[in-house]
Amino acid sequence: MNHTPPLPTLPPAFQAWFAAKGWAPHPHQLEMLAAARAGRSALLIAPTGGGKTLAGFLASLVELAEDPRAGLHTLYISPLKALAVDIHRNLTAPIEEMGLAVTAETRTGDTPASKRQRQRRKPPHILLTTPESLALLLSYPDAGEIFAGLRCVVVDELHALAGTKRGELLALALARLGTLAPEARRVGLSATVAHPAALEAYLSKTGRAPAEDVTVVRGGEAAQAEVKILLPGGEKDEDRLPWSGHMGLYAIDRIYAAIQAHRTTLVFVNTRAQAELIFQALWHANEDHLPIALHHGSLAAEQRRKVEAVMAKGGLRAVVATSSLDLGIDWAAVDLVLQVGAPKGTSRLLQRIGRANHRLDEPSRALLVPANRFEVLECKAALDAMRAGELDGDPPRPGGLDVLAQHVLGTACAAPFDPADLYAEVITAAPYADLDRESFDAVVEFVRTGGYALKVYDRFQRIRPNADGRLEVADKRVAQSYRMNVGTIVEAVTVKVRMGRGRILGEIEEYFVQWLRPGDTFLFAGRLLTFQAMRENFVDCTPGGEGEPAVPAYMGGKLPLTTQLAHRVRGMLEDSASWPTLPGPVEEWLELQRWRSVLPRADSLLVETFPRADREYLVAYTFAGRNAHQTLGMLLTRRMERMGLGPLGFVATDYVIAVWSVKACEDVDALFDQDMLGDDLEEWMAESSLLKRTFRNVAVIAGLIERKLPGHEKTGRQVTFNADLIYDVLRKHQPDHILLQATQEDAARGLTDIRRLSDLLVGVQGKIVHRRLDRVSPLAVPILLEVGKEQVAGGAIEALMDDFAETLIEEAIGGDMQGSLQI
Repeated sequence: MNHTPPLPTLPPAFQAWFAAKGWAPHPHQLEMLAAARAGRSALLIAPTGGGKTLAGFLASLVELAEDPRAGLHTLYISPLKALAVDIHRNLTAPIEEMGLAVTAETRTGDTPASKRQRQRRKPPHILLTTPESLALLLSYPDAGEIFAGLRCVVVDELHALAGTKRGELLALALARLGTLAPEARRVGLSATVAHPAALEAYLSKTGRAPAEDVTVVRGGEAAQAEVKILLPGGEKDEDRLPWSGHMGLYAIDRIYAAIQAHRTTLVFVNTRAQAELIFQALWHANEDHLPIALHHGSLAAEQRRKVEAVMAKGGLRAVVATSSLDLGIDWAAVDLVLQVGAPKGTSRLLQRIGRANHRLDEPSRALLVPANRFEVLECKAALDAMRAGELDGDPPRPGGLDVLAQHVLGTACAAPFDPADLYAEVITAAPYADLDRESFDAVVEFVRTGGYALKVYDRFQRIRPNADGRLEVADKRVAQSYRMNVGTIVEAVTVKVRMGRGRILGEIEEYFVQWLRPGDTFLFAGRLLTFQAMRENFVDCTPGGEGEPAVPAYMGGKLPLTTQLAHRVRGMLEDSASWPTLPGPVEEWLELQRWRSVLPRADSLLVETFPRADREYLVAYTFAGRNAHQTLGMLLTRRMERMGLGPLGFVATDYVIAVWSVKACEDVDALFDQDMLGDDLEEWMAESSLLKRTFRNVAVIAGLIERKLPGHEKTGRQVTFNADLIYDVLRKHQPDHILLQATQEDAARGLTDIRRLSDLLVGVQGKIVHRRLDRVSPLAVPILLEVGKEQVAGGAIEALMDDFAETLIEEAIGGDMQGSLQI
């Protein structure tokens, strides 16, 4: 017997609107309406093009049409300002076409102050905003009045927020709304969901799953996307598939031809630097003068909005973009997505492919452009995973204490609170569901006094008990400062490179410096420099240095290869039966590797060592992602120093790490012993500036360091200087301070990826396969080319690298086989 309740019937005006459009409501849209009428929250998982947005708003529009009322009815939360504006435009059309007496407005950081003030006095029925603007609204004394009549909160692209600090801030805001507007239901919209139970918990008013108050609705299947790998097809040298590199510039003519052949193309890349290079190369190739634009997060907001507006009108043939356009902007004219460089994850790839067509009945079309031979394997693995319906990504982490501290202060800005009541509310937010009372009280104490080591300073005493024993904001200045600094996005800081007696050579990202230790050499502005110290906002260095320059880590795309995709790539390397499905040059490359050495296996760690040019090289095929490999490189070089091997530097990709030294490592098992995650890790992190820089971000989010102050804004130098002083005080006098705990947790999960590195080292103990070779192996050529790129400076880099590549390839495959293979 079927116990599924019948789907509800739309009101006549809505039926007529659908009919006039030649549409019929999707079953999942009616299921969302049914859940709303039952007063239940709902998670909608539906492919792009399935009408998720209308499904999210449908119940609100019906309720407002059937029972007109004043005041705020529905909050829409978007991870992007641009998406909120786009959704507002799409929502306005049905409201106007049905003649509904419903008002809808956006509220973001770009909204004029006068309009924001009016929205508080007279809110629209539907307000489209961001997590930061919602946190700001909740900090006002009239928050209870603003949200008293709230009936629905719609969170778009929920998967993109859950598991991030912005998502943690939003979860706490939802918990606050649960108190202010207990009748409000919650709606989550998402196309790519790897961990549905986590999102169900996020929407639940209990913060846990399975959630009795959340209905999970699944949309129909979309047409299978048509995705192909774009590979070189000519016999010229420039048409060959590169052995290394991450930009994909070799394929620019084929990328341009694809743009010419389609109406509108989104060209996705992985980094802002890559976006600039691809865009510049396309303009050089643009003989037809096609309108092509650029869009990434470092561009001015006005320029980004201009691109979005022209694109919405169908005025562009292509946009080169980073993740700034990953999420949900509905440009119906887009009929092709190009991903230049490997996607790093199946879920991310699906999200980007979904930007094409926006229709369930038509397949999205996409081309993947691998930048090198390893990336061919990654693209193939991503396609296989996508066709198998496998999504990837880590489940959301527990909430950060720095974000909680910001929320505690924001709550006090609105009204005095009782800590016991606030704790009961906070643990209904999914990221904080398991937060113990002791940790919560420590956070409140930090907001109240700054903690034991800082309580003597009045500036850190931001809340205080009132006559009733409840905690309230200390003064108006604290509340004003909170509202100026709300949010969890901390911009990257640049630092100046200073040589000798104060000559400034230029600026580099602070991240560049985090991995350097005194005495390390590096290249900058065409010079070999020796790093001396990081002082305030300056990198002090001296000219020259001994030996080859060490290779520092770069911020890169901050998108490390997912564990699931890495596993598939390793599986392809191990399964020679799958090689014939790969491009000829890649298959031959793997055959050469099997002939010269062995292939990496999923159940072991292959380490190759070989001499080259008076240096000894160690190459490990670890497949743990770039962040974990950067940490591993630092730990390996420390251990090699103690072994007397004279390490000179290292370089890492998502797949491989290479270290070069004066002497060869003979005891590889000892080198990779997992005990390096103990004292070695602690000593390195204490010596490097990594923890200080991570602490700076934590301190800014927690409100200990204010970026903006009434009347002026602090410089990056001032913020860093203040954070460094406080960090040193806390380490000395209160090492268990909650912000130091938060710093350690962020460092372990983020740039150092210690969890993934730990899993790697534990898993390979007793399973290391060491191959001592007399020359570089074919599989090691790409990583050695990365070494070459790091050490070559100036305008002649391309010619020099071509020569270096030819030399390495000839060494790897040797004259005895070279004539019979396409390399």
